[in-house]
Amino acid sequence: MFKSIQIKIIIIFMIVGIVVITGLGAFTLYTTRTLNGNTVLLEEVLNQNKIIFLIGIIIYVLISVLVAYFVTKNIIKPTTKLIKSAEEFMSDSENRIEFSAAKPSNEIDGLANAFSLMTKGIKENLNEVTRQKKQMEAILVNMTDGIIAFNIDGEIMHINPAATSFLGLSENDNTFEKIFKKISIDMNMEKIIYLEDWTSSEQKVNINGKYLNMFFATYKDENDRPGGVLVVVQDITEHVRLDNMRKEFVADVSHELKTPITSIMGYADTLLEGEYEKEVQARFLNVIASESRRMAKLVNDLLTLSKYDTAQVKQEKVEFDLGELVKKCEEKLEIEVSKKNLNAECFVTANVPLVYADIYGIERVVLNILTNSIKYTPEGGKIKIYVGFVYNNAYIKIIDTGIGIPEKDIDKIFERFYRVDKARTREMGGTGLGLSIAKEILEQNNGSIDIKSIVGEGTEVVIQIPIKQ
Repeated sequence: MFKSIQIKIIIIFMIVGIVVITGLGAFTLYTTRTLNGNTVLLEEVLNQNKIIFLIGIIIYVLISVLVAYFVTKNIIKPTTKLIKSAEEFMSDSENRIEFSAAKPSNEIDGLANAFSLMTKGIKENLNEVTRQKKQMEAILVNMTDGIIAFNIDGEIMHINPAATSFLGLSENDNTFEKIFKKISIDMNMEKIIYLEDWTSSEQKVNINGKYLNMFFATYKDENDRPGGVLVVVQDITEHVRLDNMRKEFVADVSHELKTPITSIMGYADTLLEGEYEKEVQARFLNVIASESRRMAKLVNDLLTLSKYDTAQVKQEKVEFDLGELVKKCEEKLEIEVSKKNLNAECFVTANVPLVYADIYGIERVVLNILTNSIKYTPEGGKIKIYVGFVYNNAYIKIIDTGIGIPEKDIDKIFERFYRVDKARTREMGGTGLGLSIAKEILEQNNGSIDIKSIVGEGTEVVIQIPIKQ
């Protein structure tokens, strides 16, 4: 690009040289004419002029060389390098096309064009970096996991709201040491960075009732050297709770199965040891049969609960009259009601809309709640059943005058195998899974169940099921 500039500089200096030489020639001619007739003086002047002319040419050559060197080194080479860098910067095809199609009329226009395109490229890159930065900030701010980035000196470079909330940090908690000293975790930043393979990169901690899992990792800078530490904070409270529930569930199942199996084995071994009278044999066999039925019921309830948990139950949702279903359930339990001389009444509000749900599942729920009311209501007590609707829900309200449930147990009675009075529940044949199954059925039918109770006065159960729209 700059060959023409060099040529122009040479031409300019040639012209200057010609002008200088011409000037010296004219000066010599003028001197010759002035001193015409004075041979000695004329010869002396001519000799002087030759020396001056020779010195002028030498000076001119030196100046030309110096100027050419200065221009090449300080102007042409840097500018050429700058333009090449600008061309390399035009990495995307759109800028290359624009750059190649510009066809500048001279080198200065080409340089200006290169600067213009380079400025445009830099601006576009900065806009892209800004956009990506904002996207990253939006992601970090809205993450449910906590993120903290520390530089090599242990100072916070970035922290999102989730991490601040999980760890309960304030503005003064701005370094690695302060933060982990506050939450009583013995972590050394230098060990994490320089002894990564020998240091545990994961820690679990309980802070104000929340179980948190922290993962520590180092990150590199542009020179592939350790740049700092990144900490990810996860709230695993729900996982811990579910894991504890699983452990309790396994323990409860084992215990519930152990009791009837022990009874069956004990009575069976007793019968095998020798001959007993028929009455004794019948009594032992009755115990074995009773415990077997109890164990079978427990296993069936567990299987039913498992099917609802894994959505394996095929629900047959149909339209049906909730009032008629409740009356049929009441009729099925008439014998149990009469045995305890209970006063059971059912009231159905006129024009209750049809409901759309799994009729067999809802029937099982109603039978379970009514059975519990009958079991835990003393002889001569009362059970009242109301069927009606409010807004978009039909409801069943069952009120008894039974023994009631302590307030501290109300929130736990839907947990699997939870019993208010374990001994009495086992005596009455309960498995501790009825209410858990009832809640699962209602939730899968978009319904709900709510229980209120006062010890010694009775219990009120309200079941709601969406009506057919």
